[in-house]
Amino acid sequence: MIGLVPTARERVRAELTADIADAARRQLAEVGAAALSLRAVARELGMVSSAVYRYFPSRDDLLTRLIIDGYDDLGATAEAADRPSALPTERWLAVCRAVRGWAKAHPHEYALLYGSPSPDTGHRRTPSRRRRASASSSAGSSAMRPAAACFPRPRGNGIPGW
Repeated sequence: MIGLVPTARERVRAELTADIADAARRQLAEVGAAALSLRAVARELGMVSSAVYRYFPSRDDLLTRLIIDGYDDLGATAEAADRPSALPTERWLAVCRAVRGWAKAHPHEYALLYGSPSPDTGHRRTPSRRRRASASSSAGSSAMRPAAACFPRPRGNGIPGW
């Protein structure tokens, strides 16, 4: 059986697609998802905008690629932090710390994954931090009791390392 070797054209396409996604990530960090522009990405790469549309037919397709890449990277980070031989609470904390570290290192990608949707999608925006805090406090801590009951209380002032 002969293995499929990518052609030169396929390799160039994959490389240019990755370059476009990288430029879009840089633009995402500068202007946010709502202002992401394929024209600006093309300009940064020294391409005409019509050439970028051959790789990503729309801005939404490019955003989808960035979201998929973000989840892949976040998932790989979480999996790398997991130690199956550790106690469940230690595993949980290690993965949580790794996810938090990824979020701090990639704030714009994290916002793309878990923040407000792009304004032109028509979806309801996520509530503000103040509204979320008041809603969670008005709901009481009963919602957290089942999950909290699964783990022993940490000794001292809280979870070490947080």
